[in-house]
Amino acid sequence: MNDNDTYDLSWDEWDELQRPAPARIDFDDVVDSAISRRGFLGSVVAFGSGAAVMGAGLMSSTSAEAQTASRIGFTPIAAQTDSTIHVPEGYSWQPVAKWGEKLFSDAGELSQQTGISVDSSDRVFGENTDGMEAFVVDGRQVIAVNHEYVNTRANLPQSGGEVTSADAVTTLQNMQGVTVMEVAEGPDGWNIVVDSDLNRRITQNTPMTLTGPAAGHPLLQTSADPAGTTVLGTMNNCGAGKTPWGTYLTCEENFNGYFGSTDENFERPEGYARYGIGLEGRYAYEKFDARFDISKNPNEPHRCGYIVEIDPSDPTSTPIKHTALGRFKHENAAAVLAPDGRVVVYMGDDERGEFLYKYVSHGVYTPGGPTSALLDDGQLYVAKFDTDQTGEWVALTPEATGMEAAEIAIFTRTAASAVGATTMDRPEWVAVNPIAVEAYCALTNNSRRGPEFTNAGGDPASAVPNSPNPRDANNYGQIVRWWPAEDDHASTNFTWDLYVMAGNPTVHDDLNKGSANVNAGNLFNSPDGMMFDSTGLLWIQTDGDDSNEDGFAGMGNNQMLAGNPVTGQIERFLTGPKGSEVTGLTWSADKRTMFVGIQHPAAPFPDGEGMLPRSSIIAVKRDDNQPVG
Repeated sequence: MNDNDTYDLSWDEWDELQRPAPARIDFDDVVDSAISRRGFLGSVVAFGSGAAVMGAGLMSSTSAEAQTASRIGFTPIAAQTDSTIHVPEGYSWQPVAKWGEKLFSDAGELSQQTGISVDSSDRVFGENTDGMEAFVVDGRQVIAVNHEYVNTRANLPQSGGEVTSADAVTTLQNMQGVTVMEVAEGPDGWNIVVDSDLNRRITQNTPMTLTGPAAGHPLLQTSADPAGTTVLGTMNNCGAGKTPWGTYLTCEENFNGYFGSTDENFERPEGYARYGIGLEGRYAYEKFDARFDISKNPNEPHRCGYIVEIDPSDPTSTPIKHTALGRFKHENAAAVLAPDGRVVVYMGDDERGEFLYKYVSHGVYTPGGPTSALLDDGQLYVAKFDTDQTGEWVALTPEATGMEAAEIAIFTRTAASAVGATTMDRPEWVAVNPIAVEAYCALTNNSRRGPEFTNAGGDPASAVPNSPNPRDANNYGQIVRWWPAEDDHASTNFTWDLYVMAGNPTVHDDLNKGSANVNAGNLFNSPDGMMFDSTGLLWIQTDGDDSNEDGFAGMGNNQMLAGNPVTGQIERFLTGPKGSEVTGLTWSADKRTMFVGIQHPAAPFPDGEGMLPRSSIIAVKRDDNQPVG
């Protein structure tokens, strides 16, 4: 797969060629059953008060104060189809960091003709920004941000995007991973603090430590690392998270695409198929870097697909891959504390027909206390959704799965299948409300439905949709939310509903019109990134069809919307340039600046006509300098 047509595919499109995913998933049947019993607009989808939908008791944690704080305070904007950013009246935006921009003064300049030299490729801001978090380190503002993947045409323009050398591979490896950078606001706005001692690039070659139940297991051992405890690099970093103790969690998603075989007759080991690991990698790494050649290093893929912890305050620290949080296509990591101080981390596996997970630590977080074991010693759970709008978190234990603890950590998808978890429509970002005990998950879409598609783990994938995924062809996506029992995120029981079903009521008059909180003024599809602000507003970012045609007419470019969890109101706040995904969101310490990620713009953004499109972080502010969320 080295032709340019393949390079131009999105990661999701490329992955579908490797492992076609299930057409029908269990969650469809769950929602379908609930809809048929309770009525589509009256029960399953919440767009009035949650109490009216689910019963008064389920919204007890949403106080009158929270309802007031959740009001949307901007004038919504219209859909757009052009090459720039639009924000509401009274707000302004500016670029903060662009692909190829210097983190260190000794880096070379980005060339429109030749890109970035291999020697500078780990000294500049990487490509295709995704999840990010902001930190304050000794009074300084620091942003940690993911670089999910690369566009080879942009990074290797002299070869037309073809990967033809070891230097080309190194350049691509360095353009991915994570940037940790200090930023500061001056008279001309926000900028990177070049040469800050906190600036750091973490790439696909950065040494990392493996911890947790799988560390040292024979399946993680290689000739370069016979102990199975040290791995190089982090792959396909998608969403992110933040621990209560102030470290950054970066999440490995489509790691399978980096591996291939120089031996076309190589027989893939057990477990490869479930994770979509094939004989040909997307970037031809295997031809120039033996680490990615599965015929030579068959255990190397087992060392990817984890959540990595990074300390943004210490650029000399070694990142940690936490195997206790499971191995799958991690979207993001939403960490929250249970009432007793245990750490809870919610995680989605972004592939059709896979699962929603959570981890609960055995230990308790104490401010200033030790944290080293909190993400290594705990229990991993997977979600089961029932048609009566209840659910349970099923513990992935050796007794329940028939697998050893290390095997559960390495082959988490297999363990989840063994306990009958509910298959889902691409569980992407999870967001936890800071002022109400509830959590949300974006189920972005699933257009590939039909009896010919099956889950690679053999899970039931019926021809009819399930409850949280209720449409035969889910072209638009939806957001499911749940309330943990007893207002405790560590509880194993929950109740749930759908906060919104995206759709197009200007085109459809069936389920594809969406829920009642979708209208001609806020049309969107494929919810992906999600974050709550400090006031309890849910910010929804999209990565979907921006053709603005047929069933997507009126939706325009990908966008960011704000949702009120109490009333169900959703309004459009920002639109991205043509071809881009809006992804990644965080705030300055004083909440007066919102940092937003713009990934893979097709338009010449943000430098204008004749210039290369550059993934960027932008800053959005109110013109009166009041807080933004």
